[in-house]
Amino acid sequence: MEDNERILVEEDMEGERLDSFITEQIENISRSMVQNLIGDNKVLVDGNVRKASYRIKEGELVEVQIPEPQKLIIVAQDIPLDIIYQDKDVAVIDKPKGMVVHPAHGNWDKTLVNALLYHVKELSAINGESRPGIVHRLDKDTSGVMVVAKNDQAHRSLAEQIKAHSINREYIALVHGIIKENLGTIDAPIGRNKVDRKKMAVIGGGRAAVSKYMVLERFNNYTLVKVKLLTGRTHQIRVHFAYIKHSVVGDPLYGSGKKHFGLDSQALHAHLLGFSHPASGEYMEFTSPMPEYFADILAELRNKH
Repeated sequence: MEDNERILVEEDMEGERLDSFITEQIENISRSMVQNLIGDNKVLVDGNVRKASYRIKEGELVEVQIPEPQKLIIVAQDIPLDIIYQDKDVAVIDKPKGMVVHPAHGNWDKTLVNALLYHVKELSAINGESRPGIVHRLDKDTSGVMVVAKNDQAHRSLAEQIKAHSINREYIALVHGIIKENLGTIDAPIGRNKVDRKKMAVIGGGRAAVSKYMVLERFNNYTLVKVKLLTGRTHQIRVHFAYIKHSVVGDPLYGSGKKHFGLDSQALHAHLLGFSHPASGEYMEFTSPMPEYFADILAELRNKH
C-alpha cells in the first residue's frame, strides 16, 4: 500500500531543487528518503522521471509515491537510567550526554524510550508508539533533567504548561568569546534553515523564540552562562548563541568546526526543571549536577585564568 502525494508547483517555488521542494512540502520526510524515492522512480514531474537536482517550474505537477511505513516495534531495554523522582503521574530523569530521547531514523534502539519501557513501564500514549511518555526533548548530546508523563492526564497538563511557558527550564552553557553584559535577552524567531535542512536558523517568519541569559563566569575567550528558556524551539540555545556570535563550545552543527577541549558535541547541560505537578498542582523543582566532563573543562579554565 502506497500513499500518493500530488503537489502543484506555485510561482514562489519555481527554481527550487526537486529533492528540497519535496522535503519542504511533505511533513516527516527526510531529504535522504526523498532522494531514495527519486532514485527508485517513485517521483514524477508532469509524468516524467527527474533527477534530485532538477529545478522545478511553475505549473508542474509533482507526484510522490510514499511506501507505507513498516510497523514500528519498540522494545524495553535494560539500560541504566538515573530516575531522580517518580510517582504515579510523572518520572523525572537525569538524561546522560549521548543518549537519544526516542527512536527515529538512525537510532531505533538504546534510546531513553527503550530504557523507560523497562524501568518505568506505565507511560502516556498521547505521542504514539515511538514516543510514549515524552512531553519534551533534549538533544542527544545535551545532558540533564527532563520530565516524563506516566499517563495521558499528566501528559496533557505538562504539555499545557509548556505551551503557556510556565515550566521553568534553565541550562548551563559554555560559549565562545566574552559576553560583556551580565544579563541579556535573545528574542529572535527560529525556523528550518533554508539551505541545510538538518539545521535550524534565525529567520524572518520563523516561530517566536526567546532566551534569557545570565553570565556566571568569564574566562579567556570563553563565557559560562545560565540560560532560561521562555520558548522551546529545536536547538534554541545553540541557534541563539551562534546568532549573537557566541556559539556553544564544541557544537558540531552551529560552531566553528574546530575542536575545543577534545569535545565533539556541545557543552550544554539542562541544569534545572520546575513545573506544577499534574495532579496536586504543587510546584516541584529538580536539578541535575554538572556532568564530569563539563566540570573538568571549567577546572582547566580556572587554572589558566
